[in-house]
Amino acid sequence: MNILITGKPRSGKTTLIKKIIEDLKLNAGGFYTLEIKKGEKREGFKIISLNGEEGILAHVNIDSPYKVSKYGVDLKSLEEIGVKSVLNAIEKKDIIVIDEIGKMELFSKKFRDAVLSALNSEKKVLATIMLKDNPFTSKIKKRDDVKLFYLSIENWNKVKKEIESYLIG
Repeated sequence: MNILITGKPRSGKTTLIKKIIEDLKLNAGGFYTLEIKKGEKREGFKIISLNGEEGILAHVNIDSPYKVSKYGVDLKSLEEIGVKSVLNAIEKKDIIVIDEIGKMELFSKKFRDAVLSALNSEKKVLATIMLKDNPFTSKIKKRDDVKLFYLSIENWNKVKKEIESYLIG
């Protein structure tokens, strides 16, 4: 079963994934993203593999042909850290973590291919996926082997318990 979490920005999707992995002590691989802030202002996003590799996924100071809002996206970091960690998890881990299947990441064909490889594998996938639909994410959300959770601040604990029961079941 592939578990996908969607919801509005800042609903706690990344926090939820990190907490589930930590609480259940899962043999997981893959990556998550974190905001880069200067004071209260968001300047970009880091990409961090579960084995500790780190890079800049997107930043206001990155000049890139790939842009989402004011952020330039660094496909090299995404592919060298994110894609590599997903492919490694398919081979060596029980759970594949992908945070997130979103606008920035979808610029990379290698990323899209890695996501499909993970979803098609025998492993369990725990991923976040953008709320707004596009052709790639819509297809994923409609797969028979996907359980989609909508996360909000109000249902955070309930969703956490449900996902944990899927993962340990």
